[in-house]
Amino acid sequence: MTADGNQTGYKTGYKIESRPLEARYARGWHCLGLADGYRDGVPHTLNIFGRRLAAFADSTGAIRVIDGYCPHMGADLSTGTVQGDNLVCPFHGWQWGGDGGCKSIPYCKRVPPKARVGAWETCEQNHLLFIWHDPEGRPAPLEVAIPRIDACFSSDWSDWAIDEMLIRTNCRELVDNISDMAHFGTVHGAPVDYFANLFEDHKATQLMIGRSARLSGDAQLTALSTYFGPAYHITEMIGQMGDQQIHSILLNCHVPIDLNSFALRYGVLVKKIPGLSEEQNRAMAQAYVEQAKQAFYEDVAIWDSKIRIDNPLLCEGDGPLYQMRDWYQQFYTDVEQVRPSSVARRIFELNPGNIEPPALRHVFEA
Repeated sequence: MTADGNQTGYKTGYKIESRPLEARYARGWHCLGLADGYRDGVPHTLNIFGRRLAAFADSTGAIRVIDGYCPHMGADLSTGTVQGDNLVCPFHGWQWGGDGGCKSIPYCKRVPPKARVGAWETCEQNHLLFIWHDPEGRPAPLEVAIPRIDACFSSDWSDWAIDEMLIRTNCRELVDNISDMAHFGTVHGAPVDYFANLFEDHKATQLMIGRSARLSGDAQLTALSTYFGPAYHITEMIGQMGDQQIHSILLNCHVPIDLNSFALRYGVLVKKIPGLSEEQNRAMAQAYVEQAKQAFYEDVAIWDSKIRIDNPLLCEGDGPLYQMRDWYQQFYTDVEQVRPSSVARRIFELNPGNIEPPALRHVFEA
């Protein structure tokens, strides 16, 4: 310090840690959007998990996903054609089945024994297509199956209204939101009165009670959200539009393109309001999609300029971010190496609005 009281020199602060990203993608089911969108008779290009894949529907309507490059001469199979149950290479006409095997070669009677490409496990649920990814090559266990949403099959609800956007950052930035209570008020203008997290096995659940001018007006907004695995996130929300209560189910799912970008799909089901036409109910669902889009862009504006930080400096009102990341790390760890503490049942509560807390056992186990 100088004689006149001014400070001199650089004062060290909290040291931010940001480790290099591991070249690995999460184990789990990843949503690829509406299943019917792949049943148009042509192959679809998938740039996911740092590689090129090809998706197509066979003659039964089952959607198959195989590695995207032909091992013969390297052509992009996703630019080929679908013939019956096979995907035909555009370069030399080799035909590849959904199981990854080469079924025929137009100019050769004998198919080489090594003629095989990787075939990916898929499933359909709630009218959505999912692909299973596991760095160890294990099949999907039954306990992580995507749960059925009854509203998807009810005439009392709208169909999915879904949109998609490209996010140029690592997908952990998105998943952090499940525990980041403080950002809702600052970024989204939705102050929180009550907030809780439950982590257990492959699921992470958030209960939020607060207010949102966009989604509930002057009324209370209640949102119960769960990640089923690392990348498929469903929220049941009760809000308000004018004097009408709105019951909606939100889809927030992502699939990594590479380590520094992911495709985000977001959508909504809205319970139809009696007295409104089908067109009016569809318009209401689409309006919710647009509001979700605006909210995601508010996050994107932050992600575009922030850095990745592995040791965030937290205060008591921030939410259990470290515990969430401990839960999330299980999907980047070999199955035999997952720590029991990472999948143990843990509940955390914050009550900044000092409201009467809900009965968490009833809410989380409903």
